[in-house]
Amino acid sequence: MLPERAEVLIVGAGPAGLAAAVELKRLGVSEVVVADREPEAGGIPRLCHHTGFGLRDLRRVLSGPDYAALYRRRAHEAGVAVHTSTTITGWSGQTGLTFTSPHGLGQIEVQAILLATGCRERPRSARLIPGSRPQGVFTTGSLQRFVYEHHLPVGKRAVIVGAELVSLSALMTLRHARVSVALMMTELPQPQIYFPYLPMKWLLVDVLTRTPVVPHSRVSNIVGHGRVEGVEITHLDSGRTESVECDTVIFTGDWIPEHEIARLGGVPLDPGTRGPQVDAAFRTTQRGVFAAGNLLRGAETAEVSALEGKRAAGHIHQFLRTGQWPERSLPMRTEAPLAWVCPNVIRPSASSPSGGFHFRSREFRDNVRVQVCQGERILYTQTFRRLMANESLPLSGGWLSAADNDGEPVSIVVR
Repeated sequence: MLPERAEVLIVGAGPAGLAAAVELKRLGVSEVVVADREPEAGGIPRLCHHTGFGLRDLRRVLSGPDYAALYRRRAHEAGVAVHTSTTITGWSGQTGLTFTSPHGLGQIEVQAILLATGCRERPRSARLIPGSRPQGVFTTGSLQRFVYEHHLPVGKRAVIVGAELVSLSALMTLRHARVSVALMMTELPQPQIYFPYLPMKWLLVDVLTRTPVVPHSRVSNIVGHGRVEGVEITHLDSGRTESVECDTVIFTGDWIPEHEIARLGGVPLDPGTRGPQVDAAFRTTQRGVFAAGNLLRGAETAEVSALEGKRAAGHIHQFLRTGQWPERSLPMRTEAPLAWVCPNVIRPSASSPSGGFHFRSREFRDNVRVQVCQGERILYTQTFRRLMANESLPLSGGWLSAADNDGEPVSIVVR
């Protein structure tokens, strides 16, 4: 059961949360507590039984379960108290949280909170896909739970909706479960799988499974009663429809942050990322409340989340020492075709974030200028040969000193 008091509470025991906890311990913070609603710490990687984890943060390549186990071991060796099967249910004051666990209900008061609750894929219902409601419809996350956690059969022939990095994870899970894949489809003109993962895409999609990838298409109907019998696909270029026989449909990507706890605490959410608004120090607009990892925007790789958690720990440690928290903030916004920018809040006298600003586009665009504007003023212009949909691109923060902290919100636009 969580203690009544601690210096830092981390909500979420995925890569961001565990990396932050280990770093806080290294920095000398004695009372670090981690709470996670899952029965085992490690986050989503523990359900991804394929390789490809750890290259950026650990300088080695591991399977998902081995990657999660390594962070669990590091947390244990550092003396971090990790409480699983513990669900945060609400807030009590500014830095107090209520929870439920197998040992009962409780409340914990802390000096600082790190929200690291990650993100999830939108299910079929949230994507407004018409048709009946048969069995056999999954997200990547639910598919992996069925296959790796519960060892249940999922079907014999699948259609994967989406063609990004997590779609490869779904493909590998289906291959492990001996499920053939009829096709992989995307509404965009091409798959959104980029370097350094292109060799993995080539090996899995083109060589081992020979999975057709159908661009510019979407699911317009799911057919079946007790079980999926097929899907109707609409080709967006021509409007032509076709039917594909399958008994399994996997919806991949289309992320939404797990922001329920942040929202319950009145932490403002960014309209682009749909996660908490944060500045370069991972501070939300609520004093003492930080956020990191894929809660900020869905979704980066586990390594990126872990590195963010580690950086956030440094800022939490500084806050515990000084108690300083800026009162003013200036929001940042994006305009179409851009989806989001992160960090998305500017603080007075702030320096450029150590991890830099990053943004994503919803579309492919060639030879564009991305401009940082405040009202009619252009603060900065950066040229890109190509914007890639669903790929995070860096944006310099050298323009920060030119921003008026008492002025209008800052906008990131494409020209």
